[in-house]
Amino acid sequence: MGYTPAGKRIVRSASDRNKRKALKKLHEKLRDRDDGLPSEDTKYRVRDAVEDWLEYGLANRDEETRVKCRSLTNNHIIPDLGARKLRELSADDVDAWLARKAKKLSTDTLRQLRSILKRAVARAQARDKVKRNVVLLCEVPRGQDGRPSKSLTLAQAFAVLAAAEGTAMYAYIVLSLLIGARTEELRALTWAHVDLDGCPDAQPPVPPHIRVWRSVRAGGKTKTKKSRRTLALPKRCVDALRLQRELQDEQRAAAGKAWQEHDLVFASTVGTKRNANNVLRSFRAILAKTDLDPDEWTPRELRHSFVSVLSDAGVPIEDISRLAGHKSTEVTETVYWHQIRPALLAGAEAMDDVFPAQTEDD
Repeated sequence: MGYTPAGKRIVRSASDRNKRKALKKLHEKLRDRDDGLPSEDTKYRVRDAVEDWLEYGLANRDEETRVKCRSLTNNHIIPDLGARKLRELSADDVDAWLARKAKKLSTDTLRQLRSILKRAVARAQARDKVKRNVVLLCEVPRGQDGRPSKSLTLAQAFAVLAAAEGTAMYAYIVLSLLIGARTEELRALTWAHVDLDGCPDAQPPVPPHIRVWRSVRAGGKTKTKKSRRTLALPKRCVDALRLQRELQDEQRAAAGKAWQEHDLVFASTVGTKRNANNVLRSFRAILAKTDLDPDEWTPRELRHSFVSVLSDAGVPIEDISRLAGHKSTEVTETVYWHQIRPALLAGAEAMDDVFPAQTEDD
């Protein structure tokens, strides 16, 4: 079939218990050679393709992304499709698999599963393991409805803040709720990017602020270009961060030599970066002190609450979008905006004038 770069002859064989089938396989290989096409690996399985992609295709992704992709693969792809030879995988196989998964999983999870399989097969195709990527022929079906995001009411927000006072999560919750920073941005926030004094003598005066320039994503990049922003701090945020600095000084002294200095604002008790699960556990421990069900809330819904509270206060949607670091106002309106009270009053007021309510005397 040709020669390797080292000059060694490349030999392909075909075998089967039936002579006619063995010859057919051999003729297929010869036809591919004559057409200038690579010969497929007849023993390469879907499992092999997916594991190869997990090993080498995610080299530049952060650890959380690799863990998530491996979990989805081990739970949903390998058990159902892993033993299938890749060259025999058909679009019908993928469609049937996605349809079965749609009965239990959300549409977003189905989209992620298809993406993983598509990329794994594309990598195998680029390495001459298979001729075509059948996953490209398959659409993502509608899955189960995911858990809808929601926002806290003002009363609930005050209750959460009160429950968090005096804990290591207080400043984290205050910043999430009052400036709308993402949890991935707060976990990467450093004291070098925090200015609690500002410059009141400057013209114009510079208020206390933080620079949301980094996140825990690969390379420290923020989610979008507009997510890189500098935000003025409300007075309550300034006070909370001063308390956080004092608390961290106590943690540093208690840890002694075990402390690892990374200049993080929201570090663990030994100075290292906190992961998402650690923050979630701490957040739900705070909610357990309130009337809210801890299992029904996540830290990112503090950000949703931030958007809704500003909207309720009459802040224009364009300003809210910039403060939240959204790519466009469409994201703010369709994903994050949970109106606390009716904001579009003009129609109702006009109709009251046109069709006044009847009184008892009428």
